[in-house]
Amino acid sequence: MGKAGKALKHVLEAYEISQNRLAVVMGIARSTVSHWFNETRDPSAEAVTEIVKALKQINEAAAEEFIALYLERNTQHLERNAQNQSPDQPA
Repeated sequence: MGKAGKALKHVLEAYEISQNRLAVVMGIARSTVSHWFNETRDPSAEAVTEIVKALKQINEAAAEEFIALYLERNTQHLERNAQNQSPDQPA
């Protein structure tokens, strides 16, 4: 758990955006944002898209950093998986 949560936590803290503010802009419960922030639940792919849209409304730089951090972590995960496959296994 936590790729998006780690990125979200970093961005909210770095840009001083409250969980409540993000929740209000997204039109969701603050408790949902709290679950993501504390990495007790991962947001769905659709929710990640909505997080980006909301962050863009609040602070464009925060949205860009969230995307970069989220994609970086996903890319690292894919690279590790590719390295763990044996040469005769299809990628």
